[in-house]
Order: sequence, then C-alpha cells, then structure tokens
Amino acid sequence: MNMDKNNVPYHVAIIMDGNRRWAKSRGLKPTEGHRAGYENFKKIAEECRKIGVKILTVFAFSTENWKRPEIEVSFLMDLLFNGIKEQEKFFKENNIRFNVIGQIERLPGFVRNEAERVMAETKDNKKGIINLALNYGGRAEILDAVKKIVKEKLPAEKINEEIFNKYIYTAGQPDPDLIIRTSGEQRLSGFLPWQGVYSEIFFSSKMWPDFHEENLREAIKEYQFRQRRYGQ
Repeated sequence: MNMDKNNVPYHVAIIMDGNRRWAKSRGLKPTEGHRAGYENFKKIAEECRKIGVKILTVFAFSTENWKRPEIEVSFLMDLLFNGIKEQEKFFKENNIRFNVIGQIERLPGFVRNEAERVMAETKDNKKGIINLALNYGGRAEILDAVKKIVKEKLPAEKINEEIFNKYIYTAGQPDPDLIIRTSGEQRLSGFLPWQGVYSEIFFSSKMWPDFHEENLREAIKEYQFRQRRYGQ
C-alpha cells in the first residue's frame, strides 16, 4: 500500500525511545546513543517536512530524566544546546517555528537562554512547528494549567475543554493525529495525556536511532488505514 499524500497527519508526535539500549547493544556508551538519536531526529524532521506534516512534537527530555547519571544528563544538556543552535538554520530556511514545551524555567540557564532565543527568532514562521518537549511531564503540564487557571480566578462554571486548551503547553495547536513510540515499549509514559486522548498510536520495535524515513512512512500508512471515530 502506497502512502496517500492527501491524508498525511497534520500533527505527528514521537517518543524517541531506545538510544541507550541501541548503544548498549553495540558496546557503546549511552552518550553515543544519544548522539546517534540526535542525528536521526534531523533526518526524521526533514522527512516530516517533505511529506507534508505541519507539526512535529518530539519527547526529548522528561521530568524523570534528571534521575539519570550526572555525566549523562550533562551530556544531554550540551547536546540540546548545540542541537537547538545548529537547527536554527533549518527552522529559518524552511519557515518553521521552533517551540519548547515543558517546564523550561527549570532547565540550565545556557539551554533555556538558547531555546528562548531561537523561539523568539522563529516565532513568526508560518509553514510548520517543531515542538521540543524538554523537562516535560504530562501530569506536570496539567497541573501547570490548573495553577494558571486558579491564579486567574476563573469561575468553575466557565471552565470547559475549550478554556482548558488555552492553558496547556501547546495552546493554539491542534492535537496530534498520530503518536509514535519507538523501542518496543507500548506505553505513553506521560506524553501528551491531555492532547493525545484521540490520537492514533503506533508502536515500533525499532530503537530510535534505527527508526528511519521508511519506518516513518510505514507508520503513516498504518495511520491512513485506520478509521478515526472519536467515540462515535
């Protein structure tokens, strides 16, 4: 079955899982797995752009990832800083808005400052969005939204889904049509619990560095085969 170019998901979200296991299976350090994962992200982001995906959201660092060894976390922060800086050219050349979702205020200053700089530089870009989930947790996102609503003292009777959507990290964006998780794990691990209630889910046995362009297309073809009824 060929991919229907007229039925490409508008918003694809990916849990990029398996970098460490990929490295371990090759006798490499975990950091080499993360490096390979970043290189693969660039290929998948470009493929999404080519086939017409307008919003790509990727889970890069969770609120739980701080529990990993300090040397690994430090490497990831450096990788994120350099990756954001490097990809600024890609965002500008392709008119893509870069956005960070998560508790960005808790990131190291040099990462936060670079992310905020590139977000400001690309805020008016119109042809697509790349959301990078950094220090992200789904329950934390919902709690942050509730705290904002409480702070603004909105009457309970006025709070509905439409209002709540204005306080989440992806406010103003449509929910993901397709959520992909690599590495064989079959759970969402707190990724977009509010936005993903009606998303189609595709689990791949491939470790993230081995999830190539053809695998993305296969996931989208599977998505096109499904019927989205939204509970009807």
